Amino acid sequence: VQLQASGGGLVQAGGFLQLSCAATRRTSSNNAMGWFRQAPGKEREFVAAVSWRGSTTLYADSVKGRFTISRDYGKAVVYLQMNGLKPEDTAVYFCAVNRRPVPSQEASSYLYWGQGTQVTVSS
Repeated sequence: VQLQASGGGLVQAGGFLQLSCAATRRTSSNNAMGWFRQAPGKEREFVAAVSWRGSTTLYADSVKGRFTISRDYGKAVVYLQMNGLKPEDTAVYFCAVNRRPVPSQEASSYLYWGQGTQVTVSS
């Protein structure tokens, strides 16, 4: 399974972006999906995750109230709407497919990873 992420770019602080990620083929089981990010010199960190049905979401405290994760029900397509962007949101954003249908912030629970898309927020 390959994941293709898109939607990154350069935006001013306070602006918005929407990331998208689609799997090249459907996985064999129902899977939650999530987004992680990695800033230069820092470890990869959890951003948000959504359950297989899209009914349950999980967010990192740093993005709560600003970011919204969603997905097309029954499809391996996930979105991340990012509003009120801050310079500290600058990072490469990765989408991932979890081995279970429930969302998780643990990177080790994800089976497949996308190549990442760069998000840069200028002050």
